[in-house]
Formats: sequence, structure tokens, C-alpha cells
Amino acid sequence: MKTALQNNKPNKTRRHLAGSSILALALFGVLGVAQAQTAATAQPAANNAQASYTSPSPFGPLKHVKAGLLDVAYAETGPANGPVVILLHGWPYDIHSYDEVAPLLAAKGYRVLMPYARGYGDTHFLSDKTLRNGQPAALASDVIDFMDALQIKQAVLGGYDWGARSAGIVAALWPERVKALVAVSGYLIGNQAAGQNPLPPKAELQWWYQFYFATERGRAGYAKNTHDFAKLIWQLASPKWAFDDATFERSAKALSNPDHVDITVFNYRWRLGLVQGESQYEALEQKLAKAPSISVPTITLESDANGAPHPAPEDYAKRFTGKYEFRLISGGIGHNLPQEDPRAFAKAVIDADHL
Repeated sequence: MKTALQNNKPNKTRRHLAGSSILALALFGVLGVAQAQTAATAQPAANNAQASYTSPSPFGPLKHVKAGLLDVAYAETGPANGPVVILLHGWPYDIHSYDEVAPLLAAKGYRVLMPYARGYGDTHFLSDKTLRNGQPAALASDVIDFMDALQIKQAVLGGYDWGARSAGIVAALWPERVKALVAVSGYLIGNQAAGQNPLPPKAELQWWYQFYFATERGRAGYAKNTHDFAKLIWQLASPKWAFDDATFERSAKALSNPDHVDITVFNYRWRLGLVQGESQYEALEQKLAKAPSISVPTITLESDANGAPHPAPEDYAKRFTGKYEFRLISGGIGHNLPQEDPRAFAKAVIDADHL
């Protein structure tokens, strides 16, 4: 294994060095009803397909493909016969995180695909009866279904936040499908047993929203204030990123998906063991509970101003058993690294493909 550090200077016109603030929040609500998860609160799938929950893509009209349980909306750019790169977004963001990354990769001959995850944008469930399940194994399985639907045997995967977790799970459980991996904050594979372990107070404070979502008050609050909630997360996770209103609004529209709240709440409740996943993912979860190593060529990235919860690079380096590099991206870059420093992310994708 080899380790490298790379410093990248950001575009100073897009960021400022404003000081970060500490959020103090008193949590209310009870957990007694948290075990009950509704099967669906979405509109019927037929009606969903008629609505648009996305901002225009710089790569032209979104494409759609039926993949597994979903009708997946995705953007595509680059030559159709080029090597495939699939870029996965996080919460509460969307595929616009890759608006500047994708053209850089397309210019190098890559076919770049950017799918909306379940609960985001114009991606919808094919049936209104399907459980709105946000557990990590389900989200990762969606990636495999997406690749199968497009007859993609292998791709370079890149992601941050939830997207990095899904990419890491695919790389760990289906390594033959992953040519290389780029993951912000490294190894993010977890399990419910690990979620039962209490963290130091400062670390628990960073997860305030997870405990908020554990309550019915939190579900109602997120449903009522999704827009403002997401903007707060952006600010806390990237305290030195001076994004403008237009940048935020472009992505915030994707959170209007009728399944978004259910998927989000399920995900965070699942992590705490407050809801159980579906039986079809149990075998996958048992493998993930063993913290499987990732053997595919990998570059992990961390930013110097990441305000979101994230592990220390030295804690996960041993999980990568193939060709591996770690890069620290400096200059006030926050959690949404692809959008804040697209050149650094695109370079990591290209370099990982050639490790």
C-alpha cells in the first residue's frame, strides 16, 4: 500500500474563510413510535412520473432507465463508447455536485453517468407499495441494478457522503464490477451493531440530526422544513464554502421528491437499530457487519474543512488492501468536495483508474 498527500488550492472567488459556528440544539420527542415505519407515503408511481423534481442538467435532458425497484433518472455526458464512470451523490445534495467534474472526465474520454438516488430528483419507485427503505445495502443494490439495466459490466465509482458509502459497499461486495474507487472520507461501511456504541460527546453532537430523525417530531420537522434544514446542513458541513443561493436552489429542488423524507428518516433510524431492514438485504448486511476489506484500486480523499462527521484517515487505511492512495485536499474545502474542488476530484478519478 502506498500513501500520498496532495494539496490543491481552491478558486478563491468561490469561497471565503468565514469562521464556523457551533450548533446547540435541544432534542425533543420520544422514540416509542420509531419502530413503526410506513410502507410508503409517496404518490402512486404513475403520478410521480408526471412531475419534475429536478433542475435542468447542464448535460441536456435527463435519461431514465427501469432498474430493479426504480425508474432511475440520470445525467450522462462523454462518448457513449468510453470507459464508464458512475458518480454518486450524498445527502442532502444531488447530482449537481458533479456539474464541473463530469466535463473534465468527459474531455478525457470517459462516459460519465450521474444517477439520482432513491428519494431524490426524478428517480421514483415503480410501485407505490414498495417500502421506502433507506438502508445502505438497499442503496448499494440500486447501483448494481442501475449497472445491470444499462448493461455495464464494470465502472469506476466515485462518491461522497451517502454516495461514497454506496460506492464502497459495491466495491467490497461486488469487486468484479468496480474497476477503481474514489471515496471522500474513505471507508464508510457500517452496521447496526456498531451503531449501538456510544461516541465521545463532541462526536455525538455532530450527529444531532440523526437523533432528531429518531423522533416523530424530527420526521415532521424535516418534512415541514426540508429546504431550510438542507441549507443548514450545507453550511455546517462546509463552513468555508461561500455557495450562493442559486447553487443551493439548483440542488434543493431534488429534495422535493415525495419519497425523500421517508428514505432519509429510514436511513438514520436504521443506523440506530430503530427500524429493521428488509429480508432481501439481510445476507448483504451480514457480510457488511464483518467490515469487509476493499481490494479494488482506490483513492480516498479528505478535505481540510470538512464539518460533517467523518473518520480519521489512519483509522480506515488498513481496510483498503489493493493499490491505495490517500489525498488531503486543502484550502478550506468542505464536505461536498466534488462541487467545492472539482479538479481535485476529477484528477483522483483519472488517477485511480490508472493505479
